[in-house]
Amino acid sequence: MRGRQGGRGPGRGRGGEERRAGGPQRRDGVRREAPVSPRPPAPTPPGARLANIEELEVRIEKLVAGGEGLARFEGVPVFVPRSAPGDLLRVRIAERRPDYGRAEIVEILEPGPARRPDPVPELSRSGVCDLQHLDDRVQPRLKAEAVRETLERLGRLSVPADTPLITGEPWGYRLRTQLHTEIDPQAGGVRVGYHARGTNEVIPLGRCPLLVPELEELLAELPQHLGADSPRRLDLAAGDDGAVTVAPVVAGLPHGEVSTRVGEITYAYDARCFFQSHRGLLPRLVETAVGEWEGETAVDLYAGVGLFSMPLARRYGRVIAVEADQIGARYLRTNLRRNRLPNVEVMNRVVEGWLSELPAGLDRVVLDPPRGGLPPRARDILMARRPARITYVSCHPAALARDLRQLQEAYTVESLAFIDLFPQTGHMEVVVQMARK
Repeated sequence: MRGRQGGRGPGRGRGGEERRAGGPQRRDGVRREAPVSPRPPAPTPPGARLANIEELEVRIEKLVAGGEGLARFEGVPVFVPRSAPGDLLRVRIAERRPDYGRAEIVEILEPGPARRPDPVPELSRSGVCDLQHLDDRVQPRLKAEAVRETLERLGRLSVPADTPLITGEPWGYRLRTQLHTEIDPQAGGVRVGYHARGTNEVIPLGRCPLLVPELEELLAELPQHLGADSPRRLDLAAGDDGAVTVAPVVAGLPHGEVSTRVGEITYAYDARCFFQSHRGLLPRLVETAVGEWEGETAVDLYAGVGLFSMPLARRYGRVIAVEADQIGARYLRTNLRRNRLPNVEVMNRVVEGWLSELPAGLDRVVLDPPRGGLPPRARDILMARRPARITYVSCHPAALARDLRQLQEAYTVESLAFIDLFPQTGHMEVVVQMARK
């Protein structure tokens, strides 16, 4: 409300003098700065309690997502790789952060009930077998509990106690692997193996029981085909009937296409392609993700060589498969032709770029993104276009939880399933079925 005429107008003090920024001003014209309150000191982060600690004894409470064990020192979380629930350990602090620390095992003082000797000791230092010290029957349950906690804490999701946990063979299951090579400085020749955890040092291997038998046999033969000019990285893949393939091309080693049959569909690929790696669980993964739903149009994002696109084509009138990798998209087209599925349209484009063309109100979107999950723009477009159903396949629970927090504003989570596609490691696949509210 305006002031009455003759009263104090805005910006005027007693006697009509102008107020000025910068503190009070006396009538003598000398500006006096207002006293400044001292800023309170910043709180000390909890992780500072580890500042002068080199070694300590800890008891492992549980596994967390990713497979590390959780202990606490004066309330500060300490994560310990290759530990087991119930372990009493002497550990050395290896990393200090404001809110937590990481440590490495110095001595096992008292083993937890699920701990066992490593079945493949030469893999103990690599990152491909981080959980081989845990009993095969216990691993899936501990990993599922860790994923459940992450989804509930970060994703604000209530995970039912009867959520299915699908498991398969714990050894001899991997259809694909990536190996590294280096020249042996003492003995000469070429080492072939995996990198030691957190380094580029190559652990030479003559066996790896994680692999399907035909790949493990190939592993033992690799050094004799390699020399000083050999690639520093080799990708291996297996198909049906003992077929194996290696990339890049190395003289004397098999190269090119292999194929795997899942249900009534045959998938062709080579060692350069992404393809889910657990041979025995491929049918369960496809069945769990695709389900029994039907409709007019479905979209398969991050489609690869068509693991989900082709089963979807048998249940939907039209499928759009989006895959950025040129080699994967080429095999996808080949697979569609060989399996006589003409109702799939392949988009060899980056998903985030193509999504602006996503039609509104689709029947279904299936997505199997990389470990980092969905970019913010992809989540926003899905929320704006709102397909009737979303199926989310994820191997990274924290990224999945972040994405679900936003998607749950428009979608109801109907079901989840845990699938242990990576035994002996901390990874667990999750399949989430969502319906539009």
